[in-house]
Amino acid sequence: MNQEKFIFKNNEGISYTSFWEAPSNIALIKYWGKKGNQIPSNPSISFLLSKCFTRTKINFSPINSKKDPWFTFKLDGKIKLDFYKKIETFLENILPYVPSLKMHNLMIDSSNSFPHSSGIASSASSMAAIALCITDWERQINSEMTEETFKIKTSFLARLGSGSASRSIYGPIASWGKTSHLKESSDRYAIPFKQKIDKIFDGFCNTIIIIDEAKKEISSTEGHRLMNDHPFAKKRFYQANQNFFEIKNSLATGDIEKFIQIVESEALTLHALMMTSSPPYKLFKPETIEIIELIKNYRENSKTPLCFTLDAGPNIHFLYPKAFRKDVLDFIDNEIIKIFPSIKFIHDQVGNGPKKI
Repeated sequence: MNQEKFIFKNNEGISYTSFWEAPSNIALIKYWGKKGNQIPSNPSISFLLSKCFTRTKINFSPINSKKDPWFTFKLDGKIKLDFYKKIETFLENILPYVPSLKMHNLMIDSSNSFPHSSGIASSASSMAAIALCITDWERQINSEMTEETFKIKTSFLARLGSGSASRSIYGPIASWGKTSHLKESSDRYAIPFKQKIDKIFDGFCNTIIIIDEAKKEISSTEGHRLMNDHPFAKKRFYQANQNFFEIKNSLATGDIEKFIQIVESEALTLHALMMTSSPPYKLFKPETIEIIELIKNYRENSKTPLCFTLDAGPNIHFLYPKAFRKDVLDFIDNEIIKIFPSIKFIHDQVGNGPKKI
């Protein structure tokens, strides 16, 4: 798709309200490091979640006075000024493609179904939800926009707010980043993963262990920046491409052992890159490491195909086939809760994508 086709102008001063639910996603192959204007240094692939989402309503109305604000933002019904800079930067980034936004006031109301900024990709779901509302506003005016164009442009815009947000437009599996392993892949927007997927991954479960709900010590943006001069960057990007090929094959063949090996390696590599950055930083908590060891011991003893992954935070995602749901929940009750009685959980599973409300 040509860059010019992303540009939308509306000078009719139409008021409109759009309301969308966008899911978070959990990357299997991690995107860590970027160049230029939100271009990934390596391809990534993710499962979309079902119960971890952001709901956003935007009212678009013409600005009648220079004194009118460009946008307002509420989270759970309360004005949140500390989010304004991030949203303003996002809107400024997408203005070349939706220039009439500058002539409208945007009243943005959002809510999350999960803790913000704790490593469950809240920026992915929040930026995807805002992008969905904006492209939906355009589609109501431009009735010729196809569903495919709607999703591509939404992913394109979402990427300019948060790279991982580009993947929250497609479910159940999405890929972002140019790779020779997927012909349609792009650095500018994500695509649905249309390759063969073995039935063992149908309704794949994801239980999230909330170890710490606090805001992360370092933002993902800063973490990506530290990859620019990272001593292991070149090797990492090569590794990610190789792992992409391997996980594509394991998804097709149902090779769950290979899937587990790659997913866990990717999670640990992500945090190893953080700990070897300059300056180094650590988002693990002692509980994170202890629970990882519990998972490994349980898998070895029970032969249950349970694995873990992490985003840029201390919280752990358990991934496992739905046929083993009862076994894994028993493991959580009998082993994890006994050791960590105050830990919270979110029992989720792979979802199908955004919903218009």
